[in-house]
Amino acid sequence: MEIERINDNTVKFYISYLDVEERGFSRDEIWFNRDKSEELFWEMMDEVNEEADFVMEGPLWIQVQAMDKGLEVTVTRAQLTKDGQKLDLPDDIEERRKMFSGEEAGSQEFDEFEPVYDEGDSKKLDYSFVLSEVEELLPIAKRLMYMPVDTVLYHFDGNYYMHVKFDEILHSEKDIKDQLSVITEYLQQTPMTIHRLEEYGKPIFKKDALPNVLHYFG
Repeated sequence: MEIERINDNTVKFYISYLDVEERGFSRDEIWFNRDKSEELFWEMMDEVNEEADFVMEGPLWIQVQAMDKGLEVTVTRAQLTKDGQKLDLPDDIEERRKMFSGEEAGSQEFDEFEPVYDEGDSKKLDYSFVLSEVEELLPIAKRLMYMPVDTVLYHFDGNYYMHVKFDEILHSEKDIKDQLSVITEYLQQTPMTIHRLEEYGKPIFKKDALPNVLHYFG
């Protein structure tokens, strides 16, 4: 693994897919298995800490780029203001994206990045789940039959992906938590974004995925 210390708060490292496999992870696991990808990330961060003396204190902002032969990861440690509360980060989201944008040709950048900490009052409304067969959605469709939720289904790279989007007005945090608890009984969550699915995936149901699964397979 190659490590480059950018400044006091930012470090960049590159790991080849061969190195990933030698560490006991497959390429599918790091993309579609959240637990495995997090395990690999923290394993790499331990190595970064030892070699680059990059102490993991406070919130971390992460950007991952998929290269032809490996992954390039940029980690920035957010600075806290004197009161220890507010993050010293640009207020404008576009400015934040500029902080993490890569210029290298031939790279494929994640559509989203997220901080490794609890954002408190923010309410996440979009989720993606991976499955092997469409029929796996049937028990979910039956249990959420009367729950208004926006679902789509795509096929991509040998798997199916259901993307779920909740409405900020229609769904309370409790509604979201309850419905997610049903879905996660059967499916595994994935960091796959709807933008990537729309661009590269094959649409199976572009709307009302759960009602359609219930209609055709129930």
